[in-house]
Amino acid sequence: MSDGSIPLSQPDITEADIALVVETLRSGRLSIGPMVERFERMVARRAGCQHAVAVNSGTSGLHAVLLAMGIGPGDEVITTPFSFIASANCILMAGARPVFVDIEPQSLNMDPKLIEAAITPRTRAILAVETFGSPAHMSTYAEIAAKHQIPMIEDCCEALGTTERGKPCGSFGTAGVFGFYPNKQITTGEGGMIVTDDERLAQLCRSLRNQGRGESMRADQGSWLRHERLGYNYRLDELSAALGVGQMQRLDSIIERRQAVASAYIDRLLGMDQLTLPTIEPETNPSWFVFVIRLVTGWTREERDTIVQQLRDHDVGAADYFPCIHLQPHYRTAFGHAEGDFPVAESVSERTLALPFSTNLSDRDIDVVTQTLSLMLQRQDLRRG
Repeated sequence: MSDGSIPLSQPDITEADIALVVETLRSGRLSIGPMVERFERMVARRAGCQHAVAVNSGTSGLHAVLLAMGIGPGDEVITTPFSFIASANCILMAGARPVFVDIEPQSLNMDPKLIEAAITPRTRAILAVETFGSPAHMSTYAEIAAKHQIPMIEDCCEALGTTERGKPCGSFGTAGVFGFYPNKQITTGEGGMIVTDDERLAQLCRSLRNQGRGESMRADQGSWLRHERLGYNYRLDELSAALGVGQMQRLDSIIERRQAVASAYIDRLLGMDQLTLPTIEPETNPSWFVFVIRLVTGWTREERDTIVQQLRDHDVGAADYFPCIHLQPHYRTAFGHAEGDFPVAESVSERTLALPFSTNLSDRDIDVVTQTLSLMLQRQDLRRG
């Protein structure tokens, strides 16, 4: 793309954010300090949870939660095949096996009617993903988990600030995990956050993120090199946390702007009958992670890929979002998955199209994106005859 291109995503960084990072640099405290604690308090409050544990990625957070729950080899965790691959990879990292459940075609989250049939004596948790930030069915998943006396882990990496019936994402499961990659609602560059009301779980996750040290272990107590369990270097640094604090201070305005961009897209795309637009579930207030549309049934993956490339050729960022996890090479090899295993997810996946989305998108940018997309769709319609 040229310098005049419209990128697929772009972080929203202000001078105030930069000032907080510079202030932290000058403090001389770059790890295990007050900015991490401040960031944790802000995210916990927003998620409606008592505890928050900052980590260096959403993936690390999910892995730590699984380990803290004692999930490991021989165990099964129910999850979705339509997500970023980390939601299933963390299950493998814990030594357990992901058991996929097909999705519901409107919300794009797991079909709740299929979950109970997937539960076996080896099922140790349900890992529910708010795909593209949609909280649809989260309450139902939690009810199923409670009925079968297994925990629900909420992968809310894409849903910070989203609510359903006034309940914030992050608070539906035994634990929730947010992600702060640069395309998320807020960013810390790299980073994540575990939220929970379970104090013991939070303490275990704090130990796991810090090389297995106990929470009471401090260097000035002469116990810094004492490790109670196998742990990991999953800590979030002070500079990243400072950026997160700055972003959290204006989360509401960020969400408001993202909602405005999504509404502008919907207004301009409503007349294009080749497209299925995102579904906004009743009683939800989405914070909009990405803006993903899909071609209607009958269009092929090849046609979608052609349109993606044409948009890129015209300096408009675009991508397929997401390829099905079970059809990724490693999952095919390890578990024998093949086309047809999860037909709804596969049908959706081969027709998805992510458009440029960020708070920085202007009305002119949205006009350029939607008008270019319209021309590409018309061109493809002519080729289809």
